[in-house]
Amino acid sequence: MTTIRIAGVPEHFNLPWHLAIENGDFKKEAIDLQWTDVPEGTGKMCQMLRDGSTDIAIILTEGIVKDITAGNPSKIVQVYVETPLIWGIHVAAQSKYENLAQLEGTKAAISRIGSGSQLMAYVNAGNQKWDANSLSFEIVNTIDGAVTALTEGTADYFMWERFMTQPLVDKGIFRRIADCPTPWPCFVIAVRDEILDQQPEAILKILKVINSNTLNFKSLPNIIEKLAVRFHQKEEDLEKWLALTEWSQNQLSENVLNNVQNQLLELGIIDKKSTFAEIVKVV
Repeated sequence: MTTIRIAGVPEHFNLPWHLAIENGDFKKEAIDLQWTDVPEGTGKMCQMLRDGSTDIAIILTEGIVKDITAGNPSKIVQVYVETPLIWGIHVAAQSKYENLAQLEGTKAAISRIGSGSQLMAYVNAGNQKWDANSLSFEIVNTIDGAVTALTEGTADYFMWERFMTQPLVDKGIFRRIADCPTPWPCFVIAVRDEILDQQPEAILKILKVINSNTLNFKSLPNIIEKLAVRFHQKEEDLEKWLALTEWSQNQLSENVLNNVQNQLLELGIIDKKSTFAEIVKVV
């Protein structure tokens, strides 16, 4: 039995992994896949790949591309979710801000430096033609930290996946004033170089198992009910989310990587582009 450690956010996108683990699909391939939930998100998972505390991360595309360019010894082995992530832009329910234009020059709550919440604040600023140098950030670590920061006024807005934050909107804690979809596939599977060198067959088996699970995920019996129970969301919201979400079984293409890097470069998030071979590995 080969032990492989994997990390991902505790969100509905990753239910296929949990179902495959619970069904023993990886054990049938002689792999003990050990999952760690990382509520802090992409910045934390980049750190875990760097320090060797995880072998695989299910991670935001823009975050891992940025970190590999900055020296993270990992590679993207596959796209996991093909469709964009829809980031909701949230303020506290009692906030004076009513529209997106009013947020120019205000402070964004982010989970950590290098996180998706920070990178997407830059993407949003670019979309709105704001001066990126005017962005300022309050590090809040988790969504609970964002609730505290927005409620107490130490930050003005928070960007997070809109369906995961919907319960906070429903409860009257947050108010969503806009959406900002990623201009690329949202999640990829990244693996540390050391594991790719030492355990290529295990990684290939893991990809084969998860791909067979994601291929049929949307047609599983009672999948909406299962999602609702696990993630404490309304079934009608999950139906909308599922209709908008497509999983992938394919490699990240050179064209898509170029698009990601060009935009990150234009926004000043990276200062140089890396080659396809430096970022992507075909297993």
